[in-house]
Amino acid sequence: MGCSGGRAITSTPTPDPQSSAAVRGVWLTNVASQALDSRENIREAVALCQELGFNSIFVVTWNRGYSLYPSQVVAAVTGTSIMPRFQGRDPLQELLEEATAKNIKVFAWFEFGFSASYGDSTGGLLLQRRPEWASRDRAGKITEKNGFQWMNAFHPEVQQFIKDMVLEVVRKYPDLAGIQGDDRLPALPSNGGYDAYTVALYQQEHGGNTPPAHETDYDWIKWRSRKLTLFLKDLVEEVRRANPQSIISMSPSIYPWSEENYLQDWPAWQKMGLVDLVIPQVYRYAFDRYQLEMDKILQEQLGPYNREAFYPGVLLQVDTYNPSEAFLKQMIDYNRAHGVQGEVFFFYEGIKKFKDFFKREYGEAVPFPEFKRQYP
Repeated sequence: MGCSGGRAITSTPTPDPQSSAAVRGVWLTNVASQALDSRENIREAVALCQELGFNSIFVVTWNRGYSLYPSQVVAAVTGTSIMPRFQGRDPLQELLEEATAKNIKVFAWFEFGFSASYGDSTGGLLLQRRPEWASRDRAGKITEKNGFQWMNAFHPEVQQFIKDMVLEVVRKYPDLAGIQGDDRLPALPSNGGYDAYTVALYQQEHGGNTPPAHETDYDWIKWRSRKLTLFLKDLVEEVRRANPQSIISMSPSIYPWSEENYLQDWPAWQKMGLVDLVIPQVYRYAFDRYQLEMDKILQEQLGPYNREAFYPGVLLQVDTYNPSEAFLKQMIDYNRAHGVQGEVFFFYEGIKKFKDFFKREYGEAVPFPEFKRQYP
């Protein structure tokens, strides 16, 4: 599977406790936003984040088969080094320079992860160039879910491509606070895994038997989710060798839905010490549903050793939706009452609609936590 093993990580990374430190962040995208379209727009975005008390920005660096920074790794596969919209610029470097000057941390968010395209049944430029990289469903079609088309997350060449891209960013931008995966890294919809490569690998490990036809068969889910966990272990070890200070952040879906649907067993990632920050997408449209999911996370899914590394992802804007101020207040009050001193909001454009709210709730920025690790 392309997992080299290497040095074991036996301790769980946790932030150095500071009474006033917390992650208060926002995702910055190139979709439904022009924030990355010019240096001036970036400067304005950073200034607003500082004004409203945000201390971290999670910026998209990979989506729809394109990098949003000049990438030799991506160019070697697709022939295109950066999304055409940003040709001649380096938005990641520009954001780093502006944010660092304001003492705001920047994370490279690999939004599409193992997904190759959106709304393109061919898999887009990536799978047109590398058709053998496609994940397949039981019908032999490119794996698709919710409009996204997927690469085969178990194929060693695909894994190496993602790994090389992440490491390229870590090495090229040493001022980055860290990197982030989400519900597509490492991930694959549970209807994937029926391609020839993965079937042969499964047969090799199961006495020649083929994978279950029922895509959510428990053992079939677990076999695939463990493979993705091994990939993450390998990736994290290489990132930490390249830059020991790089913070590993993950923003998966809610568990166990995340594993049943996208093969993401993120509680296991935390127990293995692979994740410094876990920011589950607690995207709910009513407070009782938010409270229910938060209760499960805090009471069942986090051990006491990694609770300080948890911050919820909160939905601030999507399409035409914005929560009410009252709902936002309920969520933040719940978090504080349960010892959670920050959150990360999706996404930047939404904070413009709640300027007065964030000035009241966040006010002056709190420091970002310091992370320390101990290796055997």
